Amino acid sequence: MKKVINTNQAPAAIGPYSQAIKVGNLVYTSGQIPINPATGNFVEGGIKEQTRQSLTNIKAILEEAGLSMNNVVKTTVFLADMNDFADMNSVYAEFFSEPYPARSAVAVKTLPKGALVEIEVVAGE
Repeated sequence: MKKVINTNQAPAAIGPYSQAIKVGNLVYTSGQIPINPATGNFVEGGIKEQTRQSLTNIKAILEEAGLSMNNVVKTTVFLADMNDFADMNSVYAEFFSEPYPARSAVAVKTLPKGALVEIEVVAGE
C-alpha cells in the first residue's frame, strides 16, 4: 500500500505527481528544484543557494514522513551544468554525514523552470 507524503514546508507539486510516496519502509521523493515554499519563487543566488534550497525542501518532506536526512540511502542530483559540481558538492556535504548515501550526479540539458539543480532521494526507516 502506498501513502502520499505532503507538506506545505516544501513547494507544492506543479504537475500530476506527489511530493513523495511511502511504500513499506521506503520514501521516494520527487525531484526538488530550488523553490522557496513561502514565496513560490526560486531562491536568489547561484548553484550553492539553489542546492541548499533543494535539500531544505527534501528535508521538510522527509520530516513530514517522520524521517531525517540520516535516513537517506540514495540520492540523484541533476545539474544543468556539470561545471557546478564542486559548488553543489560543498553544500551537499552540509546535509549528509557518514555513512553517506549512495549518489548519482548527472548533467542534463535543461531542468524545470530553468533551475540549475534538481535533487531526489530514497530514504528508509
